[in-house]
Formats: sequence, structure tokens, C-alpha cells
Amino acid sequence: MALRAGLGSRRRRGALALAAALLAAGLPLTGCTAAGTPQPSIAAGSTAGPTSGMTPASAPLETSQTSAKAPVYWLGRARDGVYLYREFRDADSRDNPIATALRIMMSQKPLDPHYFSPWQSPKKLAASVSGRNYITVDVSDDAFNTGVDEPTAQLAVQQLVYTATAAAASSGLVDAGQPISVMLLVDGRTSQLAFQRVQLGQLMQRDPSMIAPVWIIDPQEGSRLKGSLKVFGRATQPDKPFAWQVLRHDAQGNRSVYVSGTVTSGHDAGHVGEFTFAVNLPPGDYEVRILPAEDASPSATSSTSAWDSKSFTITG
Repeated sequence: MALRAGLGSRRRRGALALAAALLAAGLPLTGCTAAGTPQPSIAAGSTAGPTSGMTPASAPLETSQTSAKAPVYWLGRARDGVYLYREFRDADSRDNPIATALRIMMSQKPLDPHYFSPWQSPKKLAASVSGRNYITVDVSDDAFNTGVDEPTAQLAVQQLVYTATAAAASSGLVDAGQPISVMLLVDGRTSQLAFQRVQLGQLMQRDPSMIAPVWIIDPQEGSRLKGSLKVFGRATQPDKPFAWQVLRHDAQGNRSVYVSGTVTSGHDAGHVGEFTFAVNLPPGDYEVRILPAEDASPSATSSTSAWDSKSFTITG
């Protein structure tokens, strides 16, 4: 199910009710910005970003949803580098939505085997939002895997920024029409080093150079679908052509291209970069892949050539 509902007055009332409930339960949602209130800045870029001429035009913020799904970002290897990708995960709607999404990001495995996270499960994790669209995240220092390199550390910090802002926006706890900044504290302290490599102590915003140029939103990895495949995805650029393939798995585990085609990302207001297509399929195990338009060869079945891919099953 594509989650694309707008932020209306009904949702805002629901967000206020959620905030009140969380506060009553002792979960912080207001106040708590770092001492000195540093000026907003964007985290440093990464050498793991795009290298094939696909510079992202934007990093669209999630919109308010009607389900209890937590948006979680992961690192994913694809084609020429490592990028940020998003999944929606089941979550308890009664809990702090930002802390819940971050806990999943740090403690659970992604659904997609091509994704990963360098974070470790922390002993302590707290999240709060101020009235100025500032999110404060405080983690214990055991959250950091010190064995990562500089580009991975930069991506991991942005992974936290993307996940925290996504959870806050999709829960209606911030004004999605205004910039959202994140302050990351380590054991309540500013100016620490994340992963012993990235200097903290400043408010951070989303770095659009680190998001995947294109990814599949629906179906999610491992989905079981009845009769047909309906793909919904997003690219960071409008009017961008892509090739798609549906690979079928045989009884021996071999894969071959069953059907293929092309699709172009949209440019309409409110749906910039979105694309969709549908295919009727017989029962079986499949994989759908999104590739650059020039890589649409039927013999190209390696997952390393795709921007994103999802395995799924068509039931009878």
C-alpha cells in the first residue's frame, strides 16, 4: 500500500492527541534542544554518493500517514556506491514514534537483504521535539560501531537524520512545510565523535546527495501478492526514464527475465519523481528490479546492476 496521504487538520488533531498521550506516559516530545542552540547546518557529504550523473534534485519529506508504520532508512549497496533507502516497518503507535523508528534502525535487520545498518543496539535512546522543528536524539555511546570507514560513518549519521525526520513528519509531530533539524547527543553531551569519525555538535538537516536516486516503495521485500504485481516507486529526479524487469525463479533457484519494460518518473505537483506500473503474473516466486534505461538488456540479471530490487511471491 502506497502511503501518500496529505497532512490535514484531522491528522494534526490526531498528532496533538498522540503527543498528549506520550507526554502522559512520560515520553519526551517537547523541549530538549542542545545548550547554546547552534545554527542549523547540513552534515558533510560522502564519497559514497552518486557518481554516474544522477545528482538528486531533492530529498522529499514523508507525509502524514493513517497507519502505524514506522519509516526507517537503511544503507544499501547498488550499482556505483552506497545510498540511503527506506522501508516501512510495523510499530506500536502508542510509543514515541521517533524513538521507535530509531530503535528499529539500530536494533533490527532490514527486510531487504541488500540493505544494512552500521548502528548497534544502544542501552539508552531518547528523542524529543521542540516547537521550532528541532529534533533532539540522545543515544549512549555503545550505539556506534567503531569499525566503519569515513564514508560509511557519514552515511550512518544521515541515516539517523532521515529516519528521525521521517518519523516526526509522518506522525504529524512537526510542521512538514518548514525545515526540520536534528541534534544528535551522545550520553547527553554535544561535540562528540560519531563512530569516532564524524564531528557532532551542530544541528543537521537532510543531505540530498545521500539518498538513493530511485527506490521501490511497494511492494516491500518478501511480500505475498494475489494475481498481479503493482509497483510504486520514487526517483529524486522528475521525467527520468528507467527500465524495469520482473525475474522469475524456477524450482532450481535459477532466475530469468520473465517480462520487462520502461517507466518514467512523474513531474506533477505533489507527485514529483513518483512512478508506477502493473503486471499480471501467474503464481510463483519473482524479483522486480529498477535499472537505468540503458541497462535494459534481457541478459542483465545481476542485482549489482540495479538501483533497487524486491523479491515477492504471487499466490493463486
